[in-house]
Amino acid sequence: MPLAAITSLITLLTHSPPSTTSETLSLLSTHSSILKTSVRNPIACSAGTDLFQRYIVSTLQSPTSNTQDTVHDFNTIRDQLVANGEQFVARAQEARGVIARIGGRFVQDGSTVLTAGNSRVVSAVLDAAADKGVRFRVVYVRDSAIASSSDASGGGDEMVARLRGKGIPVAVIGPSATAYSLGKITMVMVGAEGVVENGGIVSRLGTYQLAMLAKSARKPVYVVAESHKFVRLYPLGQYDLPIQQTVVDFRDRMDDEEKDAGTSGAGEEKRPDGGKEDDEAVDYTPPELITALVTETGIHTPSAVSEELIKIWY
Repeated sequence: MPLAAITSLITLLTHSPPSTTSETLSLLSTHSSILKTSVRNPIACSAGTDLFQRYIVSTLQSPTSNTQDTVHDFNTIRDQLVANGEQFVARAQEARGVIARIGGRFVQDGSTVLTAGNSRVVSAVLDAAADKGVRFRVVYVRDSAIASSSDASGGGDEMVARLRGKGIPVAVIGPSATAYSLGKITMVMVGAEGVVENGGIVSRLGTYQLAMLAKSARKPVYVVAESHKFVRLYPLGQYDLPIQQTVVDFRDRMDDEEKDAGTSGAGEEKRPDGGKEDDEAVDYTPPELITALVTETGIHTPSAVSEELIKIWY
């Protein structure tokens, strides 16, 4: 999501070329707001749009930039901004491979990794370890809706299928079996939609639950995420995120659809597209439940996130 947002803004500069610095900043601000309001969860999108806007401002303020507000001069500046933005996106796309190499150090022979959410970064780490010949196992926690499917083999999940294809034993479980499985695992590894200022993360609903269980069982929790997912957000608690969710939906009666289906759909709000409300829901995992964060810049404790944000933004 952050990279997609940045790419959209670069495309905007290319096809809707402003002619002055103020027009550029106004255009980016307006369309960043449009991007954020177009998604139910704007946290990951905000990480990308805010970072790119900060990059534009710092570039325009650079002493080496010629910021005279003539059309000819600014066309050159705009072309430079677009070119540098494309280079930034290219470097960010390479971050996953770097994280895979760094995070792979945690996956040792004989270890068992518990994960959930189908994170592409976690998948890259596990793929890298498998390709190196590391002999390990994976416990994959599926969403409750998927876990109740008749597909007990887990073959419908891309990560599970790919790891099994590489000879990695994978157990697929439902959320209710998570605590039961902790005695068999070595670590928990998850991705994140956003890494907030205090070192906590915003991720797929259920991540907080996983981290709490792991903490109680004294199992380490590793978060793998690109640095462009670092976001200037400081939630004070689980319900202090800048999004609207109806995960806990109190009702005093069933709607017509639930009456037709019995009570099985109680508490599952439907979206206009037919999906369930909690399909894209997220929760906040506080830093005290996280052992370390792995990014393309290295391995960090949660307390170091604020310093990394200062490097990125200032």
